Amino acid sequence: MHIVIAEDSALLRAGLVRLLTDEGHQVTGVGTAVELIHETDRNTPDLAVIDVRMPPTYSTEGLDAARKLKARHPNLGVLVLSQYVEQHNAIELLTAGHGGIGYLLKDRVANIDGFLADLARIAAGGTAFDPEVIRQLFAQQRRAQPLATLSARERDVLHRLSQGLTNTGIADELSLSVSAVEKHLNAIFTKLGITKNPIHNQRVRAVLIYLEQNAA
Repeated sequence: MHIVIAEDSALLRAGLVRLLTDEGHQVTGVGTAVELIHETDRNTPDLAVIDVRMPPTYSTEGLDAARKLKARHPNLGVLVLSQYVEQHNAIELLTAGHGGIGYLLKDRVANIDGFLADLARIAAGGTAFDPEVIRQLFAQQRRAQPLATLSARERDVLHRLSQGLTNTGIADELSLSVSAVEKHLNAIFTKLGITKNPIHNQRVRAVLIYLEQNAA
């Protein structure tokens, strides 16, 4: 897998490059959002691991670059890896595109194997979110327990969806047909009020609601 690491801390960047290189990946490290965009547009990696606050202003350069890259390269896996939960534009990033998105907090990554599994899942089009990220992002947008409207089977399907499974993977785990899974997903989207939208991904929005309610 080809990975680009966008991290202004030289020590952390070198550590991530070494870790992922040792795992057999092709890894490029950059220190600014401008370098990230240039490297991604030029070489089209499978995955970008991006800090939120980067030079020159250390505000939201990394997050803004992630949004641009996800719009240009919808199949690019993007992991936001930060010390902070940045409200500005974060929800738009997490719910846009075609999946392949994650947001983890540096200080809460306690298991290397789990971190590597998250990277693989994001690169394959799945999702990985720290529950604390979900809690903070939706702290001002809490819903009145929308999951209570779901049937037990719909909850099972949504749980598997939150684990990054495809429709086929969900069908295999629950001994359902793929068409049945699709019907359950459509029912879930309807009950959660998630309409079709060219900007926001229905599957990711459903996962965010599920994770937010279970983190509350």
